[in-house]
Amino acid sequence: MEEPQRVRSHTVTTTASSFAENFSTSSSSFAYDREFLRTLPGLLIVAEIVLGLLVWTLIAGTEYFRVPAFGWVMFVAVFYWVLTVFFLIIYITMTYTRIPQVPWTTVGLCFNGSAFILYLSAAVVDASSVYPERDSHNFNSWAASSFFAFLVTICYAGNTYFSFIAWRSRTIQ
Repeated sequence: MEEPQRVRSHTVTTTASSFAENFSTSSSSFAYDREFLRTLPGLLIVAEIVLGLLVWTLIAGTEYFRVPAFGWVMFVAVFYWVLTVFFLIIYITMTYTRIPQVPWTTVGLCFNGSAFILYLSAAVVDASSVYPERDSHNFNSWAASSFFAFLVTICYAGNTYFSFIAWRSRTIQ
């Protein structure tokens, strides 16, 4: 005895989320924004990466573990350096256009604002922890890292301002 055959439809109906649709690779071209690095926020991000790298490498090249405060400075410097590189890649590759569900202006404002506040605290801790040691090369590296930490703080303050302007113009519309 044969089973009755089911009628098969050749059309499959699926509901795909817009998140998955935005990740589809329907376009063979890779988006790259060359002009971003020529804008003031783009230049500030590059400065944050270069100066932030100097902050944590100058400290990492010393015996910073003898001064516990430098652990905080290292955490802030490395954490925000990695995230800033991540955001630079997102901006250059225009990934933010492929994920419109994320409120990028709000994310940028929160990121830059928190980076400014935490880097300011790290720069103050860095500067207050610098003291001349006998028979040690650590003083010069720590002093230089303190100087660069304040420069990075200024860069994040500038990007916080630009992020706020972008966020405010986005929320007014």
